[in-house]
Amino acid sequence: MDDSADIGQQRRTFLWEMVRSVPQGFIETSGTTFAMYVAIAVFDVPMGMKMAIAGAGSIGLLLSLFIVQIVRRLGCSVNAMSLFVWAAAALGFAMAAMAGSSATLYVAGVCVSALMLTLGTPLMAQIYRKHYPNRLRGRLFSIAGMLRAVIAAAAGLGLGVWLTAQGKDFHGLFWFYSGCCLLMAGCVLAMARVKLRRTRRLRLFDAFSHVKNDRVFRKLLMSWMVLGLGNLLSFALFVEFITNPDYGFALEANRVGMITSTIPMLAFILCVVPWGMVFDRLPFYRVRIMVNVFFLSGTLVYYLGGSYLTLCIGMAIHGIARGGGSILWSLWVTRFSTEDNVGEYMSVHTCFTGLRGTIAPIIAFSVAGTLGPSVVAISGASLIVISSIMIWPELREEARQASK
Repeated sequence: MDDSADIGQQRRTFLWEMVRSVPQGFIETSGTTFAMYVAIAVFDVPMGMKMAIAGAGSIGLLLSLFIVQIVRRLGCSVNAMSLFVWAAAALGFAMAAMAGSSATLYVAGVCVSALMLTLGTPLMAQIYRKHYPNRLRGRLFSIAGMLRAVIAAAAGLGLGVWLTAQGKDFHGLFWFYSGCCLLMAGCVLAMARVKLRRTRRLRLFDAFSHVKNDRVFRKLLMSWMVLGLGNLLSFALFVEFITNPDYGFALEANRVGMITSTIPMLAFILCVVPWGMVFDRLPFYRVRIMVNVFFLSGTLVYYLGGSYLTLCIGMAIHGIARGGGSILWSLWVTRFSTEDNVGEYMSVHTCFTGLRGTIAPIIAFSVAGTLGPSVVAISGASLIVISSIMIWPELREEARQASK
């Protein structure tokens, strides 16, 4: 493929990725805020259903291990499989919209959508690796991420105000989310096709061979597992902490939306492009430690501050960390893998993310119910510190190599 074709595909992918970021920004408010808010404030669901909503996206990540292998066996494009996944997410949101007064149907629909939205994550990583050059990948990803965050920030505030005015009539919001999923599916189908090497047999666990053969990849997966568990313990309780009256705040939808969506997204908007430039220019481990410090600080301020102001400050710091963390989480495998294997590396990464994401809400809600959210926050912060210590030798070696 000549350079002009590469540039043409890069521009085409980036254009449609920018368009896709608009509906995705709206959808992100479902996962971060409103799906859980409706479950608590409208249906008053039991703890098990709260755990299901918090963990459904992680189940999708866990199952994403198999999605690349299925694409290879079917011989279809990455784009076509993404279309199928997001159409299924649209059906899940439609189910939630039609739930009426049935908490069971609502939770089932929300969980299906969350699962499908994360299931296709390795597919997008494969598209980024194919169509974005190494020297610009972080920047191009972060620009689209900034647009997505702008939409999510505005939606977190606007939809929160709208939902408060509607009372218990949440159904229109989930019909809207369903339409956003269909728009996302159309955008990825409009991108240049990405095809993977086809296989004759379906080897569902073949991607794990990279864990065995690549020592650097294996070490990073271990440290990321510890870091991710620490973060996800805190993430799981963000909405519960300020919605449940047992913890002292009991805020309404407009304030919940502002704190958990608008404020972190505004911080994300301001910082994600600079983080993208940092990712393109600085050594990987240095960036990883920098992001960890922000996650650690945000968690402690949010849960231990004890006031409305510290809630806002904590989520702002979290938003800064999320700007760098989203780039690292989505693109780090492109630094350590060949082009054809990016999807498989990413599928292993997302599988482990799903594993810890499935476990974390169960631990977080159980511990918070008995010992309180502060214990969860301190535990999560401790794990972030441990994960940073695990990669400290690599950071020192990276610095030594840079000084030569």
